[in-house]
Amino acid sequence: MAPTAQQPQPAAPNSPVCAPGVRSGGRFARLPHLAGRSFIPLGLFARLPLAMLTVGALTLVTSGTGSYALGGTAAGAVGIGSALGAPVFGALADRRGQRPVLLAAAVLNSLAVVALIAMGGAVTTDASFPVALVVAAFLAGATCPQVGPLARVRWMALTSRGQAASGLGKDAGRDLDTALSYEGTADELTFVLGPALVGILASLVAPWLPLALAVLMTITLVPAFAVHRTHKAVPLKRTTGAKAARVPAVVALPVLAMVAMGTFFGSTQTALSSFSASYASSEIAGLLYAVMGLSSAAAALSVAYWPRSFTPAARWMVSAAVMAGLALLLVVPESLGGMVGVLLVLGLPVGPVMVTVFAIGGLVAPAERLGTVMTALASGLVAGAALGSAVGGQLAQQSGYHAAFAVPVVAAGVLFGLGLACAAAVRKRRARV
Repeated sequence: MAPTAQQPQPAAPNSPVCAPGVRSGGRFARLPHLAGRSFIPLGLFARLPLAMLTVGALTLVTSGTGSYALGGTAAGAVGIGSALGAPVFGALADRRGQRPVLLAAAVLNSLAVVALIAMGGAVTTDASFPVALVVAAFLAGATCPQVGPLARVRWMALTSRGQAASGLGKDAGRDLDTALSYEGTADELTFVLGPALVGILASLVAPWLPLALAVLMTITLVPAFAVHRTHKAVPLKRTTGAKAARVPAVVALPVLAMVAMGTFFGSTQTALSSFSASYASSEIAGLLYAVMGLSSAAAALSVAYWPRSFTPAARWMVSAAVMAGLALLLVVPESLGGMVGVLLVLGLPVGPVMVTVFAIGGLVAPAERLGTVMTALASGLVAGAALGSAVGGQLAQQSGYHAAFAVPVVAAGVLFGLGLACAAAVRKRRARV
């Protein structure tokens, strides 16, 4: 039988958890009482450099070398590095604590991105240069501080401890839903704002400026996030041997779900590039994609107000089914305005699915492996996006955007199937415990 999470201990009097007097105010108003007022803006802006890095590398290398192929390869290397590096940092955070791991990542990532900036704008005939450039891009991705996943780990610790300390009973159980709803919205906003910021700064000032800003934010905001008092709420469990290696097999289901979600995102973005090129120019694909991101962010916030009787497994299945149905509408529009309307509606189930998969990942993960699982979920998203971009791009090139839009439909269908499997696995696991 898979190991179960240990029960959290009551919070110390001076820890940043919810006090009994915090009943008043809306659900999102409770979050600053749980974590402190500075935690929310820190967690939001400290993750922005990650959202800027892939597009920033693509823009810098393409403009500096004049090679779209090398620029795309560098951007891909950033994504691969991030997907491989994230679980490593997550596992280290579980074993050593978040603070030292995040501090080290901030320094290493800043150095790697500075190297990428120095090389990205260079023009040379040295045959080894492309390899060195791609290696720098890979290292920049691999050392990215995993602020978003580790923030979710802190919220999980804070909400469980807050419930124990405040005596609010089942009402306090909503705090985690609220926190994860906020986190889903924060992710969506940063991944809309990040590429937009890169485009604005690169076009108006210089291609290297977005990555330079990313370095500045990383070396200042990530350490501030690392030492924020909320890191103390995450219990440090040093386990060794066979016990340390045991992770429930059911964890693979939310990880695969994030791969499917990433495939949905990557293929949709690629297909939109082909679609927009048919009606205007491929450059506006980012704006079209942002429409879905904004409605997804708004819907993610709404999860905090969904009834508790609507279980996470049911939320996953229903939202994924709606996603698959609405994705079929992507082939309908014959104008940019029509596509905006479809994307606006399609984003509505996307945010709730994201929030729910992260929530289930936290439910099925052992307490001592939360950082590993949360970062693995983020890695699945990155890897899926690369897969979706590749498959969608091939279909768009060979058969047009209508064929490419089949990929997000299939990805949403896979999400629904994984939701069914996860619901069955969770029921079976609870029956055994």
